[in-house]
Amino acid sequence: MHKNKFHLLGVRPVFGKSSAALHDEGWGGYGDAARKPKFISLFSGAMGLDLGLETAGFECAGCLELDAWACKTIRHNRPGLSVIEDDICNWDDGKALLKKLDLKKEEVSLVVGGPPCPSFSTAGKRQAFKDPRGQVMFDFLKLVNEIRPPFFVMENVRGILSAALEHVPLSKRKNQVDYEGKGAVLALLNEKFVEMGYTVTVQLVNAANYGTPQKRERVVFIGSRDGLQVPMPVGAYGPMENLFQRRWRTLRDAVVGLDDPHPEYVQFSPNRLKYLALLKEGQNWRALPSELQREALGGAYESTGGRVGFFRRLSFDEPSPTVPTSPGQKSTCLCHPTELRPLSVKEYARIQQFPDTWVFSGGTTEKYRQIGNAVPVGLGYVIGTTVINYLKNWERGI
Repeated sequence: MHKNKFHLLGVRPVFGKSSAALHDEGWGGYGDAARKPKFISLFSGAMGLDLGLETAGFECAGCLELDAWACKTIRHNRPGLSVIEDDICNWDDGKALLKKLDLKKEEVSLVVGGPPCPSFSTAGKRQAFKDPRGQVMFDFLKLVNEIRPPFFVMENVRGILSAALEHVPLSKRKNQVDYEGKGAVLALLNEKFVEMGYTVTVQLVNAANYGTPQKRERVVFIGSRDGLQVPMPVGAYGPMENLFQRRWRTLRDAVVGLDDPHPEYVQFSPNRLKYLALLKEGQNWRALPSELQREALGGAYESTGGRVGFFRRLSFDEPSPTVPTSPGQKSTCLCHPTELRPLSVKEYARIQQFPDTWVFSGGTTEKYRQIGNAVPVGLGYVIGTTVINYLKNWERGI
């Protein structure tokens, strides 16, 4: 068993082209010259991460996803792909999962997934492992440990870095860890990684630094079975263009050339429209007349938070904020820069870098949710190229 080397890396810009550009160029990565290494996708959603990995040269060998609409999306776009529509809690045996997907252990190079993360979100109640949704992270790691691929990737929200546990009895504490303080969840995960024998690099990244037209911070865990430290590469996007980096991609870059004559979107309430009509591109509630600000925010006016998402009109010349699961809610408003409506489903998909041909199943609400929960395809691509380069060296014994 390898001694775990647990590294938390700072935010760094990472290179990358847009997913659309990569698809247009027909780039096949690793798979052009040799067999494509296979990965198993857990918590697949609408396959944002998976599409990025495939663009980097991996082959998806199968998906495990609970959400029925997401499964319909996968089956519609990938009718030949094995999709298990089930709760991961029912698959605690890696051998059974491999058998279901008709795979052998040695055929799996990578297991990936983004366990549901409301328990750790800074926007929620941060219940961590008091919330049953936090437990599926360990179901994910149990399957990784059963299958034991050379690499695994786990993605989660920023809140996991500082999340605490509600309570762990002294009798169950393995080390001298402050389980109830900030970072306790991360400490518990580290213990699990040591137990599994995986070296895990943890990195907080901003998708905008990868060429994605969206400021979306996420934590990426990259685990190596054989003691490798796998940091994300330094890239070429940032707030300002200079000799060393390009400027962030913008909302305008995302939607340029989009064919969306009859945009599909949820409706803002009449009350919300009243205030949004008073705002210009790039403004939010703070630009309202002072006498209307309290009226518009209601009880949230006394909140100490930033409240930047309230009554927010986007700017074409900046990256989009993180796209939530609904652009029409009061605190997560994503109003079109010049039109009095939320971003459309197709605009959402462009921001997350899905191909225009990708079809999302379900009603408008279900489509927003699938897209908002996805990993940006461009971020998946950079993760994929990072791992595949290490994989090639690992296979060569370097």
